[in-house]
Amino acid sequence: MCGITGIQGRADAEALSAVRRMTAAIAHRGPDAEGHWSDENSVVLGHRRLSILDTSEVANQPMTSACGRYVLAFNGEVYNYLELREELGDYPYRTTGDTEVVLAALRQWGTEALQRFNGMFALALWDREEERLLLSRDRLGIKPLYVHRADDAIIWSSEIRSLLASGRIARKLDGAGLIDFLRYQTVHGPGTLIEGVEMLPAGHMLIADDNEVRTEAWWDLADEARALQRQGDPWTYSGQNAQDKVLNLLRDSVSLRMRSDVPFGAFLSGGIDSSAVVALMAEVADRPVATFNIAFEEDEFDESRYARMVADQYQTDHHEIRLTADAFLHEVPDALAAIDHPSGDGPNTFVVSKATKEAGLTVALSGLGGDELFAGYPVFKRTLDLMEKQWAMAWPRGIRKALGWAYGRARPGIAADKFSALIGGDSLNPAFTYPISRRVLLETEVGRLSPLVPGPDSAATWCHNNLDRSPGLDLPVLSRISLAELHTYLQHVLLRDTDQMSMAHALEVRVPFLDHRLVSHALAMSDSIKYPHTPKQLLTEALGSRLPRAIIDRPKMGFTLPWDQWMRGPLEATCKQGLAALTRRNILHAPAVDQLWQGFVQGRVTWSRLWTLVALGQWIDRHDLH
Repeated sequence: MCGITGIQGRADAEALSAVRRMTAAIAHRGPDAEGHWSDENSVVLGHRRLSILDTSEVANQPMTSACGRYVLAFNGEVYNYLELREELGDYPYRTTGDTEVVLAALRQWGTEALQRFNGMFALALWDREEERLLLSRDRLGIKPLYVHRADDAIIWSSEIRSLLASGRIARKLDGAGLIDFLRYQTVHGPGTLIEGVEMLPAGHMLIADDNEVRTEAWWDLADEARALQRQGDPWTYSGQNAQDKVLNLLRDSVSLRMRSDVPFGAFLSGGIDSSAVVALMAEVADRPVATFNIAFEEDEFDESRYARMVADQYQTDHHEIRLTADAFLHEVPDALAAIDHPSGDGPNTFVVSKATKEAGLTVALSGLGGDELFAGYPVFKRTLDLMEKQWAMAWPRGIRKALGWAYGRARPGIAADKFSALIGGDSLNPAFTYPISRRVLLETEVGRLSPLVPGPDSAATWCHNNLDRSPGLDLPVLSRISLAELHTYLQHVLLRDTDQMSMAHALEVRVPFLDHRLVSHALAMSDSIKYPHTPKQLLTEALGSRLPRAIIDRPKMGFTLPWDQWMRGPLEATCKQGLAALTRRNILHAPAVDQLWQGFVQGRVTWSRLWTLVALGQWIDRHDLH
């Protein structure tokens, strides 16, 4: 786990100096080593290292192949490196970790090697003979990679703040990115909030040489799931076989992600997903698993008793890190400062990661992704219910809009606004309903806030192109929602926040539920076995007696801290500072922002809808954007 930077173009002294600044800006990602490599007038590669596998100096990066032709800067982990190493044969290895295996695989198999990697990664490979650059990102977008294309250079980094440190990129907000952020509390790739900066899409690669620069997909989830369906394997329609398939794939994923040369453990919230990971870790571990839970002294926020149930059942080395709500509150300013690209979440992961790192771990496994694969969110059930009400679309649109208006008058709020948008729309299919369900601000509110004319909705366009057409259209309804969740909320909020908040403390977080084999198999499975009665039933039945019933039957909780009171009290100055940054720079209309704030103070606007703007304003001020 590390951070990578680079410039391809003129590799003169100025370019090397720029890459050094970029690499220094992400020192928090890799405190163990720093490296740079340059090829005359062609490329500069930069690297910051967090040593996980083979912690010796010989494994530092950028790393040159044995033949001297290829140079690699690599961020992440390829967990099946031992199996690949055997397959590659007599390559003259000097290290025992995964980076050199990745380098040897790319040397032998070219870009086909990407298909063989099981892991999370972003990489830059320079071919000295062909003078060709390869940038690539893992299938599900777990590790970030941002790119800026100029007339004379390509610049890339693991973080946006690093690109800005190059001095080659204007500190200018991207208008389309801003509108996307207002709509969804994040920006969906490939867009970002910085004009001229894009995120390389998940499962894609960029290839640049003298002839051209091209970006292309090397993996597509919907294609993979549809191909599995066409095979007609029994687990696609048989409950018991499906359970066996899920259990075996998840157990193997957990086992692979326990490969480490430094101390590792697991986040244990006491929910189904983190408890499942810990249960399977205990099955394959040769010593007690280290588990970490944030326990709050205030009972209304605390769910540590559920974590203790799992820890006791599997006799883990359990660490209960006790916090008061006020202690958590004091971490919020540091969490805001750690944000590389704002979104509507993050402080929770910042606090958990800090406590875990301070307890001596460098690697932690997380239950992230279970809700998205196994229909754990309310949006899955809501989508099925809407699909059963397609008959309502036969009513004249005027009647439907009147019904939505009346409902909104009777029960004002975001839920009523979304109902009105749904009932007055063209369809109740997932491609139309899903983007509305994930909206933070609807179009009328965006129009009041922003002086910009809102352009096309990126998430809605993606859903139309991928859920209303093959191969996405050929998947079951719940799988289509999973596809949307993985592409939007998971990738561009949860994974982005997990990366930036954990790496702020040089902690690597691994996500067993996002093993690409498990993801594609889960999306190939039918709705009837995935969600016949309750959320995540397929997962809980696959785990059998491994989880206590109290864990399975408990209501979903998560962090429910008193943000409302904080934002009206100790965080009020922080909130007003962030909002003022948006109006002072004429990014948002002051009257509309003030109206939103007053709605929050009066209890008509939820704290989360306002906090996204606070985080945005704080970030803009910190980086002096205009």
